[in-house]
Amino acid sequence: MKKIDSIYDAVDEFGLITSFEARRLGVSNAEMVQFSRRGKLARVARGVYQMPVWPFQSSLPFAIAVKSVGVDAYLYGESVIALLGLVPTDPTKMWVASTSRVRRQVGTGIQIVDRKPLPERTCYDGVPAQPIREAVVTAVATLGRERALQAALVAQEQGYLSKDEAASLKQEIGE
Repeated sequence: MKKIDSIYDAVDEFGLITSFEARRLGVSNAEMVQFSRRGKLARVARGVYQMPVWPFQSSLPFAIAVKSVGVDAYLYGESVIALLGLVPTDPTKMWVASTSRVRRQVGTGIQIVDRKPLPERTCYDGVPAQPIREAVVTAVATLGRERALQAALVAQEQGYLSKDEAASLKQEIGE
């Protein structure tokens, strides 16, 4: 089996693979760069590559942001709301939380937040994320109370929150 075939088999649902994951398969960083130069991979962030034949998905930028931060990273606060399209958010910033120290440059627009490991982490559209209830509470600081309440209402309408969860969330935010 060729190395590019083993990479193809190991990519996630977005066609992404990190150089760290590739090293586990026996593919060096130099080989990843060579695959990129030959057009077999596309470098989308530092240490993150995508199969160019993979179809585009609307949640791809969020997946790239999380992958570029690290293994234990997840979408945080306002970015979870943006991923789900609950209310309009600032498209120039993506909030990603990580439980470990991140020293490398991850790109413009990605805001890294140091956090303790989540007791419960979920995935929305295949992207690791903070649960919607906690994300709405966190987003009050960046979105404001009114838009966070609107996000909670839309999350309830779309089935991300139950009626009871939405009511307690509205009370916590301070309707």
